[in-house]
Amino acid sequence: MDRIPILRMGNTLLVTIQVDMQDQTALGLQEDLADRIAATGATGVMIDISALEIVDSFVGRMLANISGIARVLSAATVVVGMQPAVAITLVELGLSLVGVRTALDVERGLALLDRARLEHDLGR
Repeated sequence: MDRIPILRMGNTLLVTIQVDMQDQTALGLQEDLADRIAATGATGVMIDISALEIVDSFVGRMLANISGIARVLSAATVVVGMQPAVAITLVELGLSLVGVRTALDVERGLALLDRARLEHDLGR
């Protein structure tokens, strides 16, 4: 099974998905991220999907699951780099990705994570 690398940048874990996600790879990513959040105390997770041209309902649910897992472990999640075709497909599949923050690029994603951390620190 292919493993997707998880890089640490300060309090943020960065995941860049550059391969078509097979079910086992997606499940492995969920487990690996949960373990890394717990081990590092990361407060943010950024998932870059700019290389994905196609998603299915399983990958959409996996993104929502990762966000939920991270939230339970006190980390905010932002998905960045979504292609227009991917956004259209997710909407057509009826996947609203509740609780998943999105940003157009990594820079905006980092700003969104900073705001989420500030809101968390202020107790909102």
